[in-house]
Amino acid sequence: MASPGENLRINPDRLWNSIHELAEIGPGVAGGNNRQTLTDDDAKGRTLFESWCKSAGLSMGLDQMGTMFARREGTDPSLDPVYVGSHLDTQPTGGRYDGVLGVLSGLEVIRTLNDLGIRTRRPIVVVNWTNEEGARFAPAMLASGVFAGVHTLDYAYGRKDPEGKTFGDELKRIGWVGDEQVGARKMHAYFEYHIEQGPILEAQNKQIGVVTHGQGLWWLEFTLTGKEAHTGSTPMNMRINAGLAMARILEMVQTVAMDSQPGAVGGVGQMFFSPNSRNVLPGTVRFTVDIRSPEQKKLDAMRARIEAEAPKICEALGVKCSVEPVGHFDPVTFDPQLVDRVRTAAEKLGYSHMNIISGAGHDACWMARVAPATMIMCPCVDGLSHNEAEDITKDWAAAGADVLFHAVVETAEIVE
Repeated sequence: MASPGENLRINPDRLWNSIHELAEIGPGVAGGNNRQTLTDDDAKGRTLFESWCKSAGLSMGLDQMGTMFARREGTDPSLDPVYVGSHLDTQPTGGRYDGVLGVLSGLEVIRTLNDLGIRTRRPIVVVNWTNEEGARFAPAMLASGVFAGVHTLDYAYGRKDPEGKTFGDELKRIGWVGDEQVGARKMHAYFEYHIEQGPILEAQNKQIGVVTHGQGLWWLEFTLTGKEAHTGSTPMNMRINAGLAMARILEMVQTVAMDSQPGAVGGVGQMFFSPNSRNVLPGTVRFTVDIRSPEQKKLDAMRARIEAEAPKICEALGVKCSVEPVGHFDPVTFDPQLVDRVRTAAEKLGYSHMNIISGAGHDACWMARVAPATMIMCPCVDGLSHNEAEDITKDWAAAGADVLFHAVVETAEIVE
């Protein structure tokens, strides 16, 4: 199989400029982005990305989940394509690079092939998955989950945001629902390039993370029901305080995660109080516990312990407790051949690298169920992500994109 020479590199200025041009759509308040899925800004970002794809000579497909598939034809169109991508949606206070780096680096692979006049036997498809973040509609990685057969289309369409709007209605509203059946596409391999979203690569002074595994995850949504009451005039011993129950559950989750070290994390990043008034004890508290581990046995044990202890905490306070799993994926082992291809590309290009486990969930975790898949990571400053201060350097971005180019093109097979 022919592979690109080590002198072949992507255009780092073009990649960097594209990232920051897209960041002008859905700006945050502190230099990052708020381009949540299925918002008007998401639609604008999609339109810009589509225009770039068309300028690169790609044909655009759109499935019923709104996922975008930009195809560069191979010399043998009958062969299953190599897919490369990530997502363009962001957190409410998201950075400029999470997801975006992967999609636009995929486009940069195509642009570089065009510049060099290189053809591949297999088609190459650049993907923008819908609702990877899960910030507005839980669970995360929703469209790729439907593609992999983990969720049904009806389930996805029925997901509601905090305002009660459904995924299906909002997808239609912004005009990005396609006719293509979700999951009908054939896939030879899937690559995803992403910022690490953690501190390891920077601390180890490595340019490339060769991702061998991904952590498994459970999102457990708790609904606690107490009794609304005046905070000033209700005696302490007569309160049915859902807020206090929530606080004690959060402390318990911390204990479970610490008891499960090493290789486990747990916490809460979203909660809703009702009626959410300063001087009213909440009648209802809703929050989501996020637990993760690369070890299946440990992950399941954490969930079991949390679900066993939370009702006891609530019962002692007279609070009712219900829990619903709203997000899950098992730990992932990425395809060894593709992992080796990434590692070989990094070595050939002279980039420092190390094996790494992805702490965050990614669309690649679902794609590993339907095709050989792997990931590439670059460092991010202080490991910060899901934050407007998220930052990388142009050199870091370029190094990973170079590795992506070589791994993808070798898999798609250069035509001599």
